[in-house]
Amino acid sequence: MLHLILVLSGVCTVGMTMPLPDYYSYSMAIGDGSGTEYSTAYDGRITGIRVWEHSNAYIRGIQLRYDGNWTSPVCSSSGNPMELSLRDNESIIQASGKYYSGYIYEIMFVTSQGRSLKVGQPTGNSFNLYPTNGGSELRFLSGRQNGNGITSIGAHWAVYFTGGNSVTA
Repeated sequence: MLHLILVLSGVCTVGMTMPLPDYYSYSMAIGDGSGTEYSTAYDGRITGIRVWEHSNAYIRGIQLRYDGNWTSPVCSSSGNPMELSLRDNESIIQASGKYYSGYIYEIMFVTSQGRSLKVGQPTGNSFNLYPTNGGSELRFLSGRQNGNGITSIGAHWAVYFTGGNSVTA
């Protein structure tokens, strides 16, 4: 009986840490997708973003800050980054831009407070990534990179849960 209770408590614990389907959505990756997979998934809430552009061309690298910790840069961090620090209770609610000839050429991140970071060149086909559930925010990015630049980008969205059952939008 004790063994059954421990197993059930473990199942409940696992179930509580997994994202709830009603609060999660994925914007399919845009771009040709060549190269190595990447993910910026990390614990905490996104509080900043850096983007590097390859000399008036495509997006070379992206880096996210979760609470006070920067992830490893995706692809390249050479050159001067453009950066946006989020304010308290501000979140990224949209990512859009352009892709062309195997690379992401332009990326713009829009926040819940109407601010934005736009980097790159307006060349190619347009894309727009956003959550399908109200109150959701960007949780992490994934896609592919080839060592020279970002070749595809997808966005993972979810409502950010603080401790207990409270939701922060």
